[in-house]
Amino acid sequence: MDSTTPAQPDFQSHHASHDREIESLAAFDKVVSAHGTLAHYRVQAVDLTGRTDALMSADPEGAVFLGCPMAPEAAARVAAAGALVFPPIPGLPFEPYRAHVYSPVELYASLDEGYDATPDARAYEWFQRTKADGDVFASMLRAIHDDAVSDAVDELLAGSRVVGVMGGHAMARGTSAYAGAARLGRELARAGFTVATGGGPGAMEAANLGAYAAPFDDGMLEDALLLLAEVASFTPSIADWARSAFEVRDRWPGGGASVGIPTWFYGHEPPNAFAAHIAKYFANATREDGLLARSNAGVVFLPGAAGTVQEVFDNATPNYYESRGEPTPMVLVDRAHWTEKLPAWPLLTSLAGGRTMESKIALVDRIEEAPEALKRLGG
Repeated sequence: MDSTTPAQPDFQSHHASHDREIESLAAFDKVVSAHGTLAHYRVQAVDLTGRTDALMSADPEGAVFLGCPMAPEAAARVAAAGALVFPPIPGLPFEPYRAHVYSPVELYASLDEGYDATPDARAYEWFQRTKADGDVFASMLRAIHDDAVSDAVDELLAGSRVVGVMGGHAMARGTSAYAGAARLGRELARAGFTVATGGGPGAMEAANLGAYAAPFDDGMLEDALLLLAEVASFTPSIADWARSAFEVRDRWPGGGASVGIPTWFYGHEPPNAFAAHIAKYFANATREDGLLARSNAGVVFLPGAAGTVQEVFDNATPNYYESRGEPTPMVLVDRAHWTEKLPAWPLLTSLAGGRTMESKIALVDRIEEAPEALKRLGG
């Protein structure tokens, strides 16, 4: 090898497992202090501008630095010594190499200036501006971002029993359906499940709200529902809708954690503020498949339209083929909706007939029946 050619990471013998990822300055300092080397570590979106001395002295052979700000001399040294350096990309409204999922506070920063000033809105505007221009650089950035988010959510949910709650974004605050979805989320969280939703408004927000309410007495949720009903929908003002959610969070801090997995593909679906952890994607297909795949303890399908119907069969397909192992429970709520208005249930039962998944599907009339059905199916 030419002496000027940096050594490449050895992917055969040095797999970048999670225990070799450095995702914070504290973790960086711990590794350098304990081992004196960064060899074959992956350093992800950590600001290293104050760690020039460590970078100039530690062995970086085979390391990869993803979007880590550092002094020019430090970047030159680690690259010459055998590391790969992917520098930060200026001017983006998001971090493509991010190490962690989002939080509501992060996505709604600057909400006081209006929704258009928030990182969520700016990322959506960038996506709309670049998604159709054919620029391979922009599409690469979206793919890197989404893969980083997938890695982060996998780390977050490791070992969790996750129940997905699917339903339409049009379900308004102040309705009995919204209240029912919130109580469902609360009951699932109290039963020890991690509630995961599509992360948007409507039924998704309600289920995340319920999980947030789980540590409080029952009266807290009733009071929160009344407060939220004053701004029933995210239209015409996303800012007013989001602010009312943060008012609930401020009044009852320290709520229970849940997960939202939304997308910028649907700009009309802003993220809700009750999911403590938000894994937001540019690619809706990646988001849909990932949400369902991570719902390892089952999925509850509330009444919805095209998106929810799609999710029913996106979930049914791996259950049918058992491509992810043993089928997981599927509970459809509202018999009239799923047998008459949008008759997905007859097709689902036909698919399931004679297969293992037949014992893993259920149709219930009322949302209050869903937790027991989930338990009966083995969730």
